[in-house]
Amino acid sequence: MRDMVMKLAKKLSVHAAAACLMLAAAASAYSAPKTVLVLGDSLSAEYGLARGTGWVALADRKLKQQKIDAELVNASVSGETTSGGRSRLPALLAKYQPALVVIELGANDGLRGLPVAAAQANLQAMADAAGKSGSKVMLIGMRIPPNYGRDYADKFYAMYGTLSRELKAPLVPFMLDGVADKPQLFQPDRLHPLAEAHPVILNNIWPVLEKAIKAK
Repeated sequence: MRDMVMKLAKKLSVHAAAACLMLAAAASAYSAPKTVLVLGDSLSAEYGLARGTGWVALADRKLKQQKIDAELVNASVSGETTSGGRSRLPALLAKYQPALVVIELGANDGLRGLPVAAAQANLQAMADAAGKSGSKVMLIGMRIPPNYGRDYADKFYAMYGTLSRELKAPLVPFMLDGVADKPQLFQPDRLHPLAEAHPVILNNIWPVLEKAIKAK
């Protein structure tokens, strides 16, 4: 009788071990959705728009429609500068642990005439912080009107391309391509696009964003 009990116990332990292995395999096979952190200014924060009509919300819906295993966290703030983003990013990285950080900043720096070198240093610092936390970086570029001269505007725009090459980071050269030259697509302040412009903005961003999310 004792031998039978021992054999039964041994058989049960084997089955239990097998079940544990199966559970462990299932757990390792499951991967949580990638978190994509969007760090931007009013152009990404839905300034003057109904909630859910900006490009970030549209991108999140498109991810779900295409069953892409990622979720967007919109940490954009109207009026944000590269300096503000630099100071906020460490806490955001710790909280969300994103796989990808999308940086859409610089327009407010350019409109205020901040030296290009200063804006570039802030963007570089954000990329460095993201990299140290294990996150990849994607940049969204911006053009500004020549309020401070054509040379400044050209250097400002070129800054994004320079950083993209140095960081080997994907870049959307100009998020308002196809929008900036259409006054009818802007709010009365002539700075912020209307909701109907955001699908166009998403079309500019989506190919780069999709590729960056799917990259290993």
